[in-house]
Amino acid sequence: MALSNDMAALIGFACEAVTYGAYFILFILSMVMISKMRQAKRRINAPIVIASTLLFLVCTAHFAIEFNHFYITLKEIGVNHYADETNPLIGADLLISVADLIGDAILIYRCWLIWGKNYFVIIIPSLCAVAGFACVAEVSHLLLGINPSAPVAPVALVPLATAGYALPLATNAIVTLLIAFRIWYLSPESHPSLRGLHPPSRTARHVIAIVVESGFLYLITQILFVALFAAKHPAQAIIAVIAVQIYGIAPTLIIIRVARGLPDITKQNAGGMASWNVPSSRVRVECSTTAFTDATVPISDISMHIIKTDRESFEPKDRRAVG
Repeated sequence: MALSNDMAALIGFACEAVTYGAYFILFILSMVMISKMRQAKRRINAPIVIASTLLFLVCTAHFAIEFNHFYITLKEIGVNHYADETNPLIGADLLISVADLIGDAILIYRCWLIWGKNYFVIIIPSLCAVAGFACVAEVSHLLLGINPSAPVAPVALVPLATAGYALPLATNAIVTLLIAFRIWYLSPESHPSLRGLHPPSRTARHVIAIVVESGFLYLITQILFVALFAAKHPAQAIIAVIAVQIYGIAPTLIIIRVARGLPDITKQNAGGMASWNVPSSRVRVECSTTAFTDATVPISDISMHIIKTDRESFEPKDRRAVG
């Protein structure tokens, strides 16, 4: 039996209910951990917290509209024509792109900070994100005039809508790669003279893994949705409503990892390298970044003999020769 638009919409609502429940728990957990960070006088990145809160409110609004549609529609008309668009559902569809735009803005902001607040790096990703949102907004506007009750986008609007969803996909891919590359570049692993300091190198790979994993969760959802939408498959209704919650879950996971003490290695000094504090007998490596949190997290203590630095090699063997 082929999947109908009505059944896909019902399955999508059930899936969104589960993912929203998970997102709700993660968001509350992140707020609790942020509160503990403030009590411990660890500075937090206010713009990211504010954007994440706004993202949660948008995702909550989307789920509330879908829940209201589920309750009212099943009560009044049943399953048949459940997937037909209504004005509130068109608003919910627009909220999907709003959530996507906010999620992209959080990624772009992190990228901007990690790249030393370089605006040139984020020009293309920002244009892609804004252009994608503009395309989807125009699709919603045209849909009201063509067929406001269509369960899926009319054929004439599919190319424009596909562009609206593909452009944020490009933003995600570009920004994730830029962040991962910058973290690797600032790590000791990329500098031959510092490759012996293995803990920072492992930390760099750990941070890159977290960023890529969270970005991959975001990315795979977008790829599936764009592919199903372009193919005009009814399953797009399932992925679309799941995606809006994934857009919120991905950045929230990074906040939680940071609050748990994720060591970041992307704060630059004047020379372009991460910060290094060197005590007399041991080397303590400390790094931080405002891209995730303003707190400084000690990574490890490394014995001086590992670096094999002999103080005497820096001093004249015969002090009397120094004039």
